[in-house]
Amino acid sequence: MLTVETRHAIHQDHAKTMDTDNLRKNFLAEGMFKDGEIRLVYTHYDRFVLGGAVPNGAELVIDKVEETRTATFLERREMGIVNIGETGTVSAAGETWTLDRGDVLYLGKGAGAVTFGGQGRFYITSAPAHETHPNKLVKLEDAAKVEMGEAETSNKRVIYQFIHPLVMESCQLVLGYTQLLDGSVWNTMPSHVHDRRMEAYLYWGMDEASRVMHFMGEPQETRHLVVGNEEATISPPWSIHSGAGIGSYTFIWAMAGDNVDYTDMDFVQPSELR
Repeated sequence: MLTVETRHAIHQDHAKTMDTDNLRKNFLAEGMFKDGEIRLVYTHYDRFVLGGAVPNGAELVIDKVEETRTATFLERREMGIVNIGETGTVSAAGETWTLDRGDVLYLGKGAGAVTFGGQGRFYITSAPAHETHPNKLVKLEDAAKVEMGEAETSNKRVIYQFIHPLVMESCQLVLGYTQLLDGSVWNTMPSHVHDRRMEAYLYWGMDEASRVMHFMGEPQETRHLVVGNEEATISPPWSIHSGAGIGSYTFIWAMAGDNVDYTDMDFVQPSELR
């Protein structure tokens, strides 16, 4: 079963007028992981798509998706897949890959139908592509690793870069994930914006009662979302995207836009936030 929800782009002046329900309706993706289903969110931010596939021991297939008006979903797109569950498989273009928890698979433009199997919980990201790059499975040990933050500021963390120029080539999709170390709760602090691309965060690895306070909005006009496990936030180019959790968590960041330079950020210091 495949379902697709469309999210239109929101201007920052419109976002200032939104109450909690409207902020969540437009910027939070909930309920993407359901047994036996593929659920996608098609956004008008750089035509980025995010979603979940949970085969639950059977097989699920992404082939034609009406929203793209192409013969197959990947006819003019690339895809990044992260397994956040138990071991599963992904098949495309005549190949099958086994993904353990935390593994990332990149599928290039023109890979055709994609089949998900096993007990994986697959987080799907996709962006338009102008050329074809090789399909590639990236294990955790093959990712680029960056340590950032300090225990004194409660943001000591490890950043793993998978679909990234230091590891492999893609068209515009950039993806990795960040793990907070014990005692640290803040991600991506100091905050930043990047007008040249959008970003999405999937929070995962949390227990049922835990929540992340995800801060969004313009730097001088901040808002917040209360986010649970396996829920994603959609961050427009004009919005900050920082969060603090009440328990341990990991977040997957994925970006699409003009460039693939991970360090292309306009930082906003805490003293500047309002």
